[in-house]
Amino acid sequence: MPTLFVSTVCGQGRRPLVLFALSLLSLTTACGQNPPATAPTLPGVVRDSATGRSDMPWLRQQLDSSRTLRRQQIGVALADATTGEALFGYNEAKYFTPASTMKLLSLYAGLTLLPDSLPSLRYFSRGDTLFFQGTGDPTLLHGDVPSRRAYTFLLNRPEKLLAYCDIATVPAYGPSWAWDDFNYYFQPERTAFPLYGNTVRFYASAPLVVRPRPGAPAQALPQRVRVFPRAFAPLTAAAGPDFRLSPDQDDEMHVYRAPLENRFTYRLGPKKWIDEVPYRTSRQLLLRLLGDTLRRAIVGTVWRPRPGQDSIRTLRGLRADSLYRRMLRVSDNFLAEQLLLMTSSRLGYRDSLSGARAIRYLLKNQLRDLPDRPDWVDGSGLSRLNLLTPRTLTALLARLHQQVPEPRLLSLLAAGGGQGTLRRRYFEAGPPKLPWFWGKTGTLTHTCNLAGYVRCKSGRLVAVTFFNNSIPGDDQATRNAMERLLHEVRERL
Repeated sequence: MPTLFVSTVCGQGRRPLVLFALSLLSLTTACGQNPPATAPTLPGVVRDSATGRSDMPWLRQQLDSSRTLRRQQIGVALADATTGEALFGYNEAKYFTPASTMKLLSLYAGLTLLPDSLPSLRYFSRGDTLFFQGTGDPTLLHGDVPSRRAYTFLLNRPEKLLAYCDIATVPAYGPSWAWDDFNYYFQPERTAFPLYGNTVRFYASAPLVVRPRPGAPAQALPQRVRVFPRAFAPLTAAAGPDFRLSPDQDDEMHVYRAPLENRFTYRLGPKKWIDEVPYRTSRQLLLRLLGDTLRRAIVGTVWRPRPGQDSIRTLRGLRADSLYRRMLRVSDNFLAEQLLLMTSSRLGYRDSLSGARAIRYLLKNQLRDLPDRPDWVDGSGLSRLNLLTPRTLTALLARLHQQVPEPRLLSLLAAGGGQGTLRRRYFEAGPPKLPWFWGKTGTLTHTCNLAGYVRCKSGRLVAVTFFNNSIPGDDQATRNAMERLLHEVRERL
């Protein structure tokens, strides 16, 4: 037998062991099978003994070989959320368009500069007149994060006259925002004193089918559309037979606003629907809407408190966490922009609201030691002028984790399988569903980003930024690839 020949050659001392091993080999060969081979599992993180730097070679290999990711620009940075130690970087020092992940910087601005309750308005009283001005608070009569604090305050003031005072504010639209998005719910105008979220809501009921008499043919009554606030109802009309969309308008929308005026046209449909459209703001419209709401006369004037005589106070409104939570979970651009305006009102300049002032202050002070200086121009990430590196955003995530108690921080973010932009991903099936990722998505055309925290099987919390720019076509494959890779990070770390 071959086994006896080989064992003799190998020497008598190893004969029993060799006979046993080769007998097993002969048996597996006779059965037509190959011996099982298991690829060695690479460690999650390896450390260079010379430099002390950490790396994840398996992740680098998968990023390099991914057919989906290698066709676009990608940047990844991972760090331990507790210690801030960098664990992995892939194009981590290159700048990318961050899209709505910029809202994490707006969150940091709010947590750093605002108190626990939002500054709702500033005011002083003189004689029979209450003078007041806005601070950028977006919650007054907002449809999703409503606060009645300012409404109740103004309604019950004993002064005979309410005088609204203008304050210098940034333009309605941010730098490089898309002008043709004026009709979409996600791009309301920025103002010092928003009402109703600076949008109009339309509620269409399902068409009612009736029979005039028994046996008669069924007839569909015209669809009813309610408008809120009611002040815009006279400016709203159903589309007539001659109504035509321009070639670049979205034919899935129900309501269309004229570009430069508050004139709304809605298209009737076979089902009920709800639509939300920004209105064009103005001082005159603000005074009218506020007067109609309070059922009190409101006049416009200038803000001229007398030094040493008029005591200026700030009315506190909604708890700030309510705004942060809504802003991050559903990626609300309007709330993010107004948040940045509110932070600027806390910096000592009381004559204007400027998000750029808040940005300059933070980059010069609290954020001066970030790995790479951000190009930060707005609060929402709508602008393509924003630029971030992956390692900078990951460093910010680590800093947030160090400064905010973990349960509170994670409760503000969208949770995998829970709500908002992550509701269909990043969770273990239940019941109950168990999220393992909390964070913020960032999406523009050709851009699909993700930033947040991965809870690993070991219990470790890892801060991660995953940027994808210049994506050709649909981004679904990119989303799938990110989820698969972060799931492996969860398993290995």
